[in-house]
Amino acid sequence: MGMSGGSSGKSRMVVSEINITPLVDVMLVLLIMFMVTAPLMQQGIEVDLPKTSSSGVSLNDEPFVLVITADEKLKSGTADLAKEGLSDKLKAIFETRKNKQIYIQADKKVDYGFVAEVMADVRAAGIFNIGLITIPKGP
Repeated sequence: MGMSGGSSGKSRMVVSEINITPLVDVMLVLLIMFMVTAPLMQQGIEVDLPKTSSSGVSLNDEPFVLVITADEKLKSGTADLAKEGLSDKLKAIFETRKNKQIYIQADKKVDYGFVAEVMADVRAAGIFNIGLITIPKGP
């Protein structure tokens, strides 16, 4: 009929190379997807920590320091603050202050989750400049 059994003179050779073009296309699409979605997955509370090499922070106002004791009690100066209603109390304190910055000094025995909750309450009060007070390690 119209088919010949290979006697036409042209022999077919087996190609043993792998075509990687589809693999490269898929990898580029995945790379672009991860590059677009990675910034969207970052969540959390932004914290502006003071630089350890600087000589200190010069402020016109007295800095507001929120102290978290080892037994998870909140204090500001000599006043005790309750965890419930903290954001409302901070809103009232900071509505007349020019310096909208707060420093948190937490005992190292306090659970990190409690500190994160306090930081969330501070952000809910409209204060976005949060500093953490630490003691630098000595030589």
